[in-house]
Amino acid sequence: MTVNPAHTALWPAPHASGAVDATVHVPGSKSVTNRALVLAALASEPGWLRRPLRSRDTLLMAEALRTMGVEIEEGVGPEGTGEFWRVIPAGLRGSATVDVGNAGTVMRFLPPVATLADGTVRFDGDPRSYERPLHGVIDALRALGARIDDDGRGALPMTVHGGGALEGGPVEIDASSSSQFVSSLLLSGPRFNQGVEVRHTGSALPSMPHIRMTVDMLRAVGAQVDTPESGGEPNVWRVTPGALLGRDLTIEPDLSNAQPFLAAALVTGGKVVIPDWPSRTTQPGDRLREIFTDMGGSCELTDYGLVFTGSGAVHGIDVDLGEVGELTPGIAAVAALADSPSTLRGVAHLRLHETDRLAALTKEINELGGDVTETADGLHIRPRRLHGGVFHTYEDHRMATAGAIIGLAVEGVQIENVATTAKTLPDFPDLWTGMLGA
Repeated sequence: MTVNPAHTALWPAPHASGAVDATVHVPGSKSVTNRALVLAALASEPGWLRRPLRSRDTLLMAEALRTMGVEIEEGVGPEGTGEFWRVIPAGLRGSATVDVGNAGTVMRFLPPVATLADGTVRFDGDPRSYERPLHGVIDALRALGARIDDDGRGALPMTVHGGGALEGGPVEIDASSSSQFVSSLLLSGPRFNQGVEVRHTGSALPSMPHIRMTVDMLRAVGAQVDTPESGGEPNVWRVTPGALLGRDLTIEPDLSNAQPFLAAALVTGGKVVIPDWPSRTTQPGDRLREIFTDMGGSCELTDYGLVFTGSGAVHGIDVDLGEVGELTPGIAAVAALADSPSTLRGVAHLRLHETDRLAALTKEINELGGDVTETADGLHIRPRRLHGGVFHTYEDHRMATAGAIIGLAVEGVQIENVATTAKTLPDFPDLWTGMLGA
């Protein structure tokens, strides 16, 4: 097997010589883009996605839908409107093979879609994808009438035998290891004969904002969804069967991917502006305004976007990140540079993400001289003077950006495989050095 040189190269993380002062245009949201692609593919008429994120995860989603017969045209709109994708639904075909890479949204959102295809759809991906939990989706689809071959693993690789339709109806699942189990069933639910009623039976659900995002986007294309927040039963979501509308959607900037740039302002005592930050959003990254303010910054949401300013001091924090777990690596990096200890709680499920993020953060920060201890559901971080060294990424995009944050304040940090940021944030190295004026 040939190893991509970009995966083994060491990238010298730029060290900030002073306060950052920059405007950073963050690309579109991966979470919104991939949900929008699925909903557009299941609609009864063509739809448009404007300013979609073009990253490894979203390109894998688009290509997977194409293999099942959906037509996705790419183009560039008039000046100032950016790229667009036009999605033209079609009868979903089988005899397809889907490469999920290591994208949780692809491996979990598309098996329910595949049950609607006319024939078999095989799912495969990166070696790490075999280790990520998929049992919630597989068991639920079987309970709803699907036939799936996974050799009893509850994980990839697997084959879905599509029958052109799925009966649907009520199903119980334990989604405590991933909220994507719930979202995956809701997104395809309108196309099931009886719709779907998803009842979560496990412990606390992680990443609830992502379920709220799924519900909001379903309602925006005409689906009827009953939720606990709308007066329904706790931990129960119901989607009524019906046609989905094609729509013209402009994708929001990815607020979680704005995190390293906001962290740069906090760590250097500078200022970063993120244009087009939405005034209302279900993206978990919006919580950064509160968390990074508590850690020593200040922010102002204007008509142009978010203006975030560091004070020159970075404070520790005690915070439950259960709903916004994807922010943990960046917060841990900032906490390692703070003036007091931090405790990050509610994120035991991060052990099942692109890598075991809790173990990885502990090892990598400690190897730079830090003092990080794993807890049952998170991390305890005691700031110490850090030194240079190699920061490994484990093919995890958020590990790479966490290392870059530390590199701003610590000379001699080298990021192994910074190219993994292409999973959700294309051109990160150029955006990062551009922010620093290099």
